[in-house]
Amino acid sequence: MNERFGDHARRLAGVAARLFGWPPHWFWQATPREFASIFETPDGEADGMSRADLDRLLEQDSNG
Repeated sequence: MNERFGDHARRLAGVAARLFGWPPHWFWQATPREFASIFETPDGEADGMSRADLDRLLEQDSNG
């Protein structure tokens, strides 16, 4: 996987804008947990990125 964390963040900002009507500053002010909570079911379950995946992307971003 060659994509950097910033590439994914930019794409997620676009999703937030299109699906939820969020202006960019709402996305950038939200914590990852707040953003992820949008996709959770009422019982708190959600499929998503693991901590290991996030750590790997952050490492790629800092090296690239």
